[in-house]
Amino acid sequence: MEFETILVETRSPLAFITLNRPEKLNALNRTVRREIMEAVDALAQDDAVRVAILHGAGEKAFVAGADVSEFAARTPGEQRELYNHRRVYDAVAEFPKPIICAIHGYCLGGGSELALACDLRVADRTARFAQAEIRLGLIPGAGGTQRLARLVGPGQAMRIALSGDTVDAEEAHRIGLVEFLTEEGKHLEKAIEVGERMARWSPLALRLAKRSIRAASETPLSAGLELERELFLAAFASEDGREGVKAFVEKRKPDFQGR
Repeated sequence: MEFETILVETRSPLAFITLNRPEKLNALNRTVRREIMEAVDALAQDDAVRVAILHGAGEKAFVAGADVSEFAARTPGEQRELYNHRRVYDAVAEFPKPIICAIHGYCLGGGSELALACDLRVADRTARFAQAEIRLGLIPGAGGTQRLARLVGPGQAMRIALSGDTVDAEEAHRIGLVEFLTEEGKHLEKAIEVGERMARWSPLALRLAKRSIRAASETPLSAGLELERELFLAAFASEDGREGVKAFVEKRKPDFQGR
């Protein structure tokens, strides 16, 4: 796949989406958002891909935020109309396979919200996070209150969103904003290591587990447990489920096909 603002590479079983506007600190404009959506939609249909990794090109930033110059001239009505369409953050969150965000440098505003939409976050020690919308008289509008609160708790989300302060990589790791912290420049290497560990397993089981965990933050416990049970039964009845159990009994490596 060829794009204007991103690079997409498949190294089976992994796929890499690289935000490629380093001269703009990978700021999110309309083209970037559209191309990310096109990429995840295509990768969702590629059976050779089991895990995707999202990261940014250049030395300074994963994503330094939304392209403010693009939305500065919009009217409130135009902004509302944009919200009526599918958004990149939802497209990433709804990607059926595991998606890992590898972060370095600035991860601000919409960039932080894009990272929040991923399943796991790996940051190196240069990473700096902020929901800086409050500095513009705005609030986060793409998950920077909702996904953030579910990830780090309402108290930390209040602190981050209401202060506009920058959170360094160590603090982000301590409060659970990122799951893995690495030395400088090792974020992509760690994301690949984590992705390859996941990719060993059944693609079907990976999708079902992701779906069940995602539902945990959106449903009451009783409904979540019911969904978990049904998804377990779906996995149990699958060819991969039968193969996994059989391989365990026979003391051999399973051959998962995603069915």
